[in-house]
Amino acid sequence: MLTALQLTGRDTSHLIEWRPGHWLQPDVAKALEKMQKAAQADGVGLDIVSSYRDCQRQLAIWNAKWLGQRPVLDINSQVLPMESLSDKQKLYAILTWSALPGASRHHWGTDMDLYDKASVQQSGRTFQLVSQEYAAEGPCYALCCWLDSYAEDFGFFRPYAKYQGGVAPEPWHFSHKASARLMQQQLSLTCLSDCIQALNIEGKRVILEHLPDIYRRFVQLPDEEKP
Repeated sequence: MLTALQLTGRDTSHLIEWRPGHWLQPDVAKALEKMQKAAQADGVGLDIVSSYRDCQRQLAIWNAKWLGQRPVLDINSQVLPMESLSDKQKLYAILTWSALPGASRHHWGTDMDLYDKASVQQSGRTFQLVSQEYAAEGPCYALCCWLDSYAEDFGFFRPYAKYQGGVAPEPWHFSHKASARLMQQQLSLTCLSDCIQALNIEGKRVILEHLPDIYRRFVQLPDEEKP
């Protein structure tokens, strides 16, 4: 049984450092190691953009977006005019691409964003985590196709494979199914509410007002995608 601090990205005692700066649960690290070697054997690069992200890092991203210091995109990756949005509109706009601090799957050590580092470098382009990088003609297309075929063999799946009214599609985001299931089963609305109450987070009032809906739409996966 994990603690509330571990579930909400405020304690890393259940994680190991798989690569410098990348912390994962031990079982996840073993599975990822096997998947990376299999991809390399097939001539495909598989590297981590990001893995564990603590609550304070997610909080910094959230507050910067709320204050207009970082761009906020709509479902079509177009920049939104945040100054013209209500607090409720800002809340749901940010949630489309950025998890609520305390509720990110990146807090668990079970999830990671993947890319093909060598192909990106060879392309000479500035890399961004957007769907175009994983589509045909994108530097991560071969990796995306390989993962379509083999990720499940190593216990991984895409939690945001398609848009269903919550988080935007993220072809780069993979989750270790068995490990993530245990985390999701233990995270509760009460646990998340307590975390938000403790944070110096922008928009706290409107977040708490809509937290049950946020939890349902952006934290719990649709039934067909639950790990």
